[in-house]
Amino acid sequence: MTAPQSLSIKVANDLQEVPRVAEQIETFCSNLNVSKKITYRFNIALEEALTNIISYGFSGGGRHQIDVSVEFRGGELIATVSDDGKPFDPLSQAPPDIHASVEERKVGGLGIHLLRTLMEKVEYRRDDGTNRLTFRTRVDAAGG
Repeated sequence: MTAPQSLSIKVANDLQEVPRVAEQIETFCSNLNVSKKITYRFNIALEEALTNIISYGFSGGGRHQIDVSVEFRGGELIATVSDDGKPFDPLSQAPPDIHASVEERKVGGLGIHLLRTLMEKVEYRRDDGTNRLTFRTRVDAAGG
C-alpha cells in the first residue's frame, strides 16, 4: 500500500490544536519514510507559523479556521498554511538581531527567523482576503 502523498488539516484558531497537527505531520512523514530530523524541522516550522497566526492573526476574536495543506512532491515536503486573519507578510519583517543581548533585542521576529532558517524556501501571498504562507524543504532519496 502506497502512503498518501498529501494531507489536509482543518485547524481552529486555538493553541491547543497545535499538538494535534504535529502528531498528524509525524504520522504522515513516518508513512513516507521521512527522517525524524527532517520531520522535526518541518514540524517546528509549521508550529511557529500556526502559533503566530493563532496568537496574532485575528484581532476581533471569534472562531476562525486555518487550513494546512501538506504534500510530498518532487522530493520536497511542502506546506501551505491559509487563514482569513488580518493581512501579514512575515517575509517583509526585518530579521531579528540574534547577536544583540536579550535586554537589547526587540520582542518578536524569532519565529519567522526560525522558519526561514529551517526551510529552504518560504513564500507569502495574499489572495481574496486570505493569507497563504508556503514553505518547503528537500527530502533526500533515502527518505531525508
